[in-house]
Amino acid sequence: MSEKSDPTPSEKQGPAKRKRKPKAEAAAVPKPRLWRVLAKWVSRFLGGVAAVYAVLILLFSFVPPPINFYQLGEVWRLGAIDKDWVSWEEIAPVMGRSAVAAEDANFCNHWGFDMAAIREAIEAGSNRGASTISQQVVKNVFLWHGRSYARKAMEAILTPMVELVWSKERILEVYLNVAEFDEGVFGVQAAAQHHFGVDARDLSALQAARLAAVLPDPKGRSASEPSSFVRSRTRSIISGAETIAADGRSACFEG
Repeated sequence: MSEKSDPTPSEKQGPAKRKRKPKAEAAAVPKPRLWRVLAKWVSRFLGGVAAVYAVLILLFSFVPPPINFYQLGEVWRLGAIDKDWVSWEEIAPVMGRSAVAAEDANFCNHWGFDMAAIREAIEAGSNRGASTISQQVVKNVFLWHGRSYARKAMEAILTPMVELVWSKERILEVYLNVAEFDEGVFGVQAAAQHHFGVDARDLSALQAARLAAVLPDPKGRSASEPSSFVRSRTRSIISGAETIAADGRSACFEG
């Protein structure tokens, strides 16, 4: 019987093991930079704001806006305000024509911005007369008063959206219901009662023009106690209201 030879060193170690390659070092995952995180959250915030405004624009296309930032400020300052919403059918047609003649004669011909008026205002070195009724509605309903680049930028974004969703009649209806016609007196119904003791549906051409004449300075002008300036402006508005009715520039809200 043959003797077994002693195992060799290699046999003692058992089957040869493959040398494992060193694991590749895990690729370092770079931490997101601060500006990227901020940009992500800012974009989310802006997206949320845009969604809120989109919902409000859709909602207010058929629901009366309850109150706005400026009115809240006046409630705080004065203790109370006078406002009374009325539908378009409850407003004398001459009131709509008078407001357009006074504030935005090309209301039916633009999409929210009167480029001709803007150019004229720039050439004259003033921004008076460049703001359309649509822009004023956006400012009064959705934004705040005061001059700032932020508000102007938001106004520029929201105005075309309102023009896209709302009819011209609706824009003018909201405008006449939120505009201030005396200190703390908002809307044409409250203004008609306050100044003349009549309802908005019963306003005469003279009374409608007087109300339109106090815009955009209702605290410095009076419809019931008109200054010589207001009387002169009233005559101009009466003439302008007749003109836009004759040349068709009131067709978009008088059907």
